[in-house]
This record gives sequence, C-alpha cells and structure tokens, in this order.
Amino acid sequence: MPAGQTVPSTRPDRERVVGASPRRRTLFRVAAALLTLGIFLIDVLSTLEGAVAVLYVVAVLLVARTGRRADIVIAAMAGIVLTVVAYVDSHGVNHVGAQTFRALVSLAAIGITAVLALQHQHAMQRLRGQAMLLDLSHDMIFVRDRGGVITFWNRTAAQLYGWSADEAIGQVADVLLSTRYPEAREAVEAALLEHGSWEGTLEQRTREGQWRVLDSRWVIQRDGQGRAAGVMETHTDVTERRKAEDAALRAQAELAHATRVATLGELAATLAHEVNQPLMAVVTNGEAGLRWLHRDTPDLHEVDAAINRTVGEARRASEIVKRVRAFLAKRSTPRETLDTATLIDDAVRLVQHELNREAVQLRVAVAGNLPPLHGDAVQLQQVLVNLLINASQAMAGQDDARQLQVDARAGAPGEVVIHITDSGPGIPEDHLDTLFKPFFTTKPQGMGMGLAICRSTAEAHGGQLSVDNVPGRGARFRLVLATPIPEGVPS
Repeated sequence: MPAGQTVPSTRPDRERVVGASPRRRTLFRVAAALLTLGIFLIDVLSTLEGAVAVLYVVAVLLVARTGRRADIVIAAMAGIVLTVVAYVDSHGVNHVGAQTFRALVSLAAIGITAVLALQHQHAMQRLRGQAMLLDLSHDMIFVRDRGGVITFWNRTAAQLYGWSADEAIGQVADVLLSTRYPEAREAVEAALLEHGSWEGTLEQRTREGQWRVLDSRWVIQRDGQGRAAGVMETHTDVTERRKAEDAALRAQAELAHATRVATLGELAATLAHEVNQPLMAVVTNGEAGLRWLHRDTPDLHEVDAAINRTVGEARRASEIVKRVRAFLAKRSTPRETLDTATLIDDAVRLVQHELNREAVQLRVAVAGNLPPLHGDAVQLQQVLVNLLINASQAMAGQDDARQLQVDARAGAPGEVVIHITDSGPGIPEDHLDTLFKPFFTTKPQGMGMGLAICRSTAEAHGGQLSVDNVPGRGARFRLVLATPIPEGVPS
C-alpha cells in the first residue's frame, strides 16, 4: 500500500462479529426490563385468560442481543418467577385448571427459549473466536457464497487489497479483484467441487491497480446437510518472493554464461600455451633454414635438417590441436606402448635448439631394462618439453653454469620415475603449494597454464607430478608414470 494511505477501518464489521457495543447492551437490558415489567402488570392486573406470560420469551430474546450469558439467565429467571407470582396471585396455590396448563406452557417456552439462546450464544462465541483468529492472520482470508459474493473479509485482506470489509462484503470476488487464474475458471471450480479444496497460484489486483501474485487455497464450507454453502479463500502474497526467484534465475543464467566464458578463456589459454611452443620452434627452424640457404655457399644439409625440424614441429602442433578437439568431443585419445628412453630422446630433440641457444648443458641418464609405459605419446612428450623449457628459462641470465639433468629409473613396482633437475635459483617456498594451480605464474608474459596442464596429463595417465628444491642445486620436478594400463583408461 502506498505510503501515507490510511487503511480502511474494519471496526464496524468486527463489532457485528464480536457483539453489541456497551451502549447498545444497556439499551437492550433496559428495554427487556421494561418489557418484563409490562408483561407482569398485564398478567396480574388484566382479566385476559390467554398465556400472557409466554411473552417473556421476547424479553429473553431481546437481552440475548447483548451477547452476555448472565443477561439471558437473569431474564429467563425473572420471567419464570414473575409467571409463578402472577399465577399464585390470581389463582392461588391449590387451583388446577386451564390457567395452570397455560402457565406451564409459558414456563416451558421461557425455559426452552433461554436454553436455545444460550446454545446460540455458545455457537456465536465459537464463531467469534474463529473470526478473530482469521482477522489476526497474516494471510488474506475471505469467505464467499456459491455465487462468488463475499460474506466475510478479514483485516489483512482490507490492508492489502485496499477495500474495507463494508466495501467488500456483498461484492463478487472475481469482479472486485479482477482475478486471473492459471487455467480456465470452470476447471478450477470443478476441481474444488470434486476434491473439496483447491490450491494454486493466481493473480489479483488491488484497489490501487497493483497486481499481486498469490498462493491460493480454497476450502468448501458445508451446511448441516453436507451441501456446499460457501468457499473460504486463503491467499498468501508471494509477489516479492517470486521477484526474488525470476532475479535468482537471471543470476543463475548470468553465472552460467560467465562460467562458459571463463571455460572458453581457459580453453583458449590452454590451446595457446600448448601450441605456442611448436609454433615458435617452426619460426626458429624456418629462420635458421633461410640463413643457411642465403649464405654465399648454401649449406643444403643444414637447410634440409631445418625443414625437417619445421615439418616435425608443425605436425606436433597439429597433433596438439587434434587432442584438444578429441577432448571437447569426449573421444578417447590413442594410447600405445612407449619406451621411456625414446620418449625422453624425442622431447630433448624438440628443445635441443633452444637449449643450445641458452647455453644449457644437458645430461640425460636413463636406467636400463625399464618397463614399458602405456599412454599418449604426444601428451607425455609435451609434458617433458614443458618441463625442460621451464627449467631452461629458470636458469636464463645467470652467470653460473646452466646445468640440466634428466634421470629416469624404476620406482615402486609398476612405476617409472623421471627427475628433471636444474641449477637455477630454485622455487620460493611460498610458491611450492600454488605452482600447479591454473593461471599461477611468476613470468611477466606467462599464462600460468603449463604446469597445471602437465600435472593433469600425468594424473590422466595414472601418474603424479610434484616439485621440490635440491639444496645447492636448484629445482627438481618428479614425474611418476604408471607402467600398467591404468584402470578405466581406454587402450
């Protein structure tokens, strides 16, 4: 309801439900007393032979309007006593005749009327209690007859809809509230009659023209013969909750979109990182081949070697792209039996030119009789290439000898362990726990995906990748690869 608007009063209707006001109760009592006195005088002083005393029931019914049990009892007792007094005064104690029968009828009528009035009052008290509870409810509650005409309208309904009880009672609910149903109105009414109740969500308009979304519950009220006499409708305003829910859905949609964008960004970063190294090698080998070709005396042997290296790197880049596409299409990548020494030699060959350019002294030691590996040659080769390049870059710019050592030996049963150790400055202790997290990097131009991809690849092959510092040497990466076919990995 708009600020400053006065809530229509429901007091007149509440007074009708609770009972008469104190002033009206006093008037009813005075009128009943005067009527009782008048009936007594007529009964005593007149010569009428009729059952005049039966008129005391009018006084009982009159004080019943006060809504007080004591008033009914007092009026009934007064009528009974005065009837007996008038009879004795007129006929004596020993007289028995038609007047006696009329007196007994009057006494019975007064007693029955009092009992019925008390029962009615008890029923009204129960109704008043129910009505007060309905009036105190936080839900909008109104009762309508079978024709849809409103017969009860609680305070919350008056506050939310904007019409007072006096204004709403007697109006057709659907017309007053412009009700919109989730299905045909006839279908709703049919379900109500079939099951005795109905629940659903509907929309209704307030006096100010605002549409409210309501959770609605209908219950049929029946008379003493079990026939449908009316319908009680209870409505809970869920307008704000529904707005919070379309908002939650929008937020979820935006989050899903952001997640897709982030995933696409990670994918792009991964692809760029993986493909960048072979592409740079293609450029390097191409430039080297051109230099050998443009010499005064072209060295065709070197040109041929540079071209072969270029083709090899281009094919490696193509294989990387194929692996990414297979991952997106949820296709398994080919697994094959691999020789550890060959795998290391191929990786070293791919980075040899860069190691020579950085003046890195490489030492490779592979133990004999190592069990064969099983996996994707391109992926494992790429892991070794990334680790070798990282080690080379870690030693860049240092004056001391740049030494890089690759060791391969048997580990625990069913494992091959490959160590890659450099003579660089090592890894800061606070970086050891975050080094493999995506997008963590200490390089100005790095994307922080290389080591994360290496660890994921190792784990996909049933292995592990870890790092530590060797005192007096530098950093040491430890790549553990499983020799049997990992469970669940397609061959």
